[in-house]
Amino acid sequence: MDLEKFRDDVYDITNRLTPQLQKDDVPKLNYVRQRLIDLYQQNLVKINHSVLELICAANLVAKGYTVDVEKQLANSLVCDVYAKKGDSVIIIEIETGFTPPEHALDTISYYVSRIVSKISRYSKYCNEFSLATPIIGILPIHKLFLNPPTLRPESEIRKIKTACDVFYKNPPIEHDDILNARLNSIYLINIDKGLAKEIDPVSYCKMTTSILEKSEVDF
Repeated sequence: MDLEKFRDDVYDITNRLTPQLQKDDVPKLNYVRQRLIDLYQQNLVKINHSVLELICAANLVAKGYTVDVEKQLANSLVCDVYAKKGDSVIIIEIETGFTPPEHALDTISYYVSRIVSKISRYSKYCNEFSLATPIIGILPIHKLFLNPPTLRPESEIRKIKTACDVFYKNPPIEHDDILNARLNSIYLINIDKGLAKEIDPVSYCKMTTSILEKSEVDF
């Protein structure tokens, strides 16, 4: 653990993000920075992920939200970015494409299920749920989540749940969570420029579907 290097890096990215904010909003981002430093001292966060959280946090602070990171929602559920403004709550989950070594031989199936899991588990705790990813990655988003619950076929929900049950057993992904899950937007993060651009899921899927299909990614 190199606390000095971590602190230098999060101060650096925060200083680069500050010009995006009104003067009165800067302390909100500084709070997130200090929170990440505290979590790093507990060995709970890494620098790569923390930088992405800070970029997303700055985007939300600029919109008037108060932001927390690594916030516990339930006993075993912690979200990356939690933003609140009045009665409105936004949750952002950041995905970098990393998969653990034990899934070296089924990386794609695991990752597809993880995306389903995050949309299904987290979106019920907020008014708006978003996924974020660096621009160097592609999120395999199931097209089921582009439709409202009334237009989600039961057979497709069962198929998705069966696939997720291979990887998520304790606890499993619930049928109704898949049925009612919401995905409101995708944040594309340009780390070098400290930018997070928000786009709607339909537009994102239009851009990525052909690549995923050519790569024979199954949903």
